[in-house]
Amino acid sequence: MRDPRYDILFEPVQIGPVTARNRFYQVPHCNGMGYRDPSGEAYMRRVKAEGGWAVVCTEQVEIHPTSDIGPFIELRIWDDQDVPALARIADKIHEGGALAGIELAHNGLNSPNLISRETPLAPQNLPVATFSYDPIQARSMTKSDIADLRRWHREAVRRSLQAGYDIVYVYAGHALGGLHHFLSPRYNNRTDEYGGSLTNRMRFLREVLEDTREEADGKAAVACRITIDELLGDAGITKAEIEDVIGSIGEHPDLWDFVLGSWEDDSVTSRFGPEGEQEPYVRGLKQLTTKPVVGVGRFTSPDMMVHQVKSGILDLIGAARPSIADPFLPRKIETGDLEDIRECIGCNICVSGDFTMSPIRCTQNPTMGEEFRRGWHPERIRPKTSDSHVLVVGAGPAGLEAARALGNRGYTVSLAESSRALGGRVEREAKLPGLSAWIRVVDYRVQQIAKLDNVDVFLQSEMTADDILDNDFDHVLLATGAHWRADGVGRWHTHPIDTADGAEVLTPDSIMAGVRPRGRRVVLFDDDHYYLGGVVAELLAKEGFDVTLLTPGAHVSEWTVNTMEVARIRKRLIRAGVACRTNTTLTRVDSDGVGTACVFTGDDGHLPADSVVMVTARMPENRLLDALTARQNGWAQAGLKSVKAVGDAWAPSTIAAAVWAGHRYAEELEEPPAPVVPFRREVTELVAEPDKLLPLTPIQTVRS
Repeated sequence: MRDPRYDILFEPVQIGPVTARNRFYQVPHCNGMGYRDPSGEAYMRRVKAEGGWAVVCTEQVEIHPTSDIGPFIELRIWDDQDVPALARIADKIHEGGALAGIELAHNGLNSPNLISRETPLAPQNLPVATFSYDPIQARSMTKSDIADLRRWHREAVRRSLQAGYDIVYVYAGHALGGLHHFLSPRYNNRTDEYGGSLTNRMRFLREVLEDTREEADGKAAVACRITIDELLGDAGITKAEIEDVIGSIGEHPDLWDFVLGSWEDDSVTSRFGPEGEQEPYVRGLKQLTTKPVVGVGRFTSPDMMVHQVKSGILDLIGAARPSIADPFLPRKIETGDLEDIRECIGCNICVSGDFTMSPIRCTQNPTMGEEFRRGWHPERIRPKTSDSHVLVVGAGPAGLEAARALGNRGYTVSLAESSRALGGRVEREAKLPGLSAWIRVVDYRVQQIAKLDNVDVFLQSEMTADDILDNDFDHVLLATGAHWRADGVGRWHTHPIDTADGAEVLTPDSIMAGVRPRGRRVVLFDDDHYYLGGVVAELLAKEGFDVTLLTPGAHVSEWTVNTMEVARIRKRLIRAGVACRTNTTLTRVDSDGVGTACVFTGDDGHLPADSVVMVTARMPENRLLDALTARQNGWAQAGLKSVKAVGDAWAPSTIAAAVWAGHRYAEELEEPPAPVVPFRREVTELVAEPDKLLPLTPIQTVRS
């Protein structure tokens, strides 16, 4: 069943004392669950192991209270209390048939210690290097501190073995691991034996690797995750230096895990980087060690994977995001079912789970993060409970996913789309600059639906309430989408803004439909703060329009901080010639321009403009829902049991949210009502109260 071209991907790889059954390696990645939802993480990782990944790793695991990266929710191995949760994760990975890896991390400068309130530790006295510019400084580590950290790491290794892990990491990557900070001249200006020359800067890494090997004692493999280039020139770690590092200690770990730059550099979205972008940086490093190496590149193509191995670049195909989009990617390659792969679209909505401290989600895979909470599985779904006929109106992301999942349950489904194309907003947005990979959301579902004899698709089928009530449908799902508002209503303005007669106001819908501004001077008002405002501004600028982007936010496309794109978006807009004015709102649209105001002072201004593009809020397309609701008394006579709107038709949100809503509808149709809390959750266990507490004394008021 497997194409012989891909046989090399299924060869076993020896990693020290353990053997990976194939070359598919889920590298450590965060998930927004960590110590708060360990069972959620355990079941999520188990599904990946079941899907064919030979190695499945945790995210970074804090080894000590001085390595607390709160408010972000990762795992902890501070003391023995943390072992049971970590053991549950390892056990579930083993149940799925994979090796379990744990990424031990002391985060150094990346640890503000907001929860533990311990003093951060670093190579030198510096402000902590966090995403939120915390007003906290780290203390330069003494020799005693270094000895302590080595001891803490040893204890974490011991606990990892106790928890059952097969691969134990030493983390020196992404400018997040404290060992990275010692290795980098950007952060290390020490003058003792731990600073200065490369030999000195790598000393701490060497010592921790030696400690870890000694503690593991052949019971588990030792991996080292290391940044191979900080992309800062001589101001940071360079590839030439890493070549020297590997030349010196290349045999110390049992596996090298290569990462590029910071996390933002290593997990670039498809809008800004192609598949395999890291290859030029990784090429040649494997030849410096006899130990296997793993790296990432948002690999979704098995041919690209084979190229990585046959070209001597990698031994193991590392993946985080592709393993999230399709936990069964290896198994589908093995069985020859390539058309069934849910290819990662590189949108980084998964990353936003970590940044928002919420369970991981995925645009392509709506079951991601719901394996334990709701019992969802990416490849299996409960069978239908009746012979009901379901009408799905609208073939956007919510409607396509609902039709696919309902069809897999065995229901008879009619999918009605009013236009000539399937895909809704995804089909339109994928034509915008940098978003072409997003069409995979549509392609996957259209391919899957085409295999289902019980799902019929009807294009150019505008449905009315009469059409629905006159036909034999048991359930109706309305996935009719939403449209962008042209009146300026959004976060900043909750009422329509004044617009002069004759002024041209466009929306993303009109731009995607091919309409273009009537004049060259365009003001785009972005009060949406996700990607679309920046994308439309880029499109118009590349077409020769003189574009000024106004936003009340402190950054252009401010929410993309959570997808690690905000800096790249601003850079691209600057190079495209877009003038960006942040902390500025639109107050009115005149016939010859727009009124503006500073969000802080309220000071008025005016910008000349021929046309305005509003990227603010959206309105659900709910006319059909309203028409059916008005005739609810006639549902029973028509045999109609339920009508429900989902996705943007219910409340506009992200594409990921629309896909999830469509899937939820399919999972829950004709199932017993959910409890008040419709998912499993873990509640913090109360510890025993201390025997003695400080006595409570009355508060005395001091009067002068």
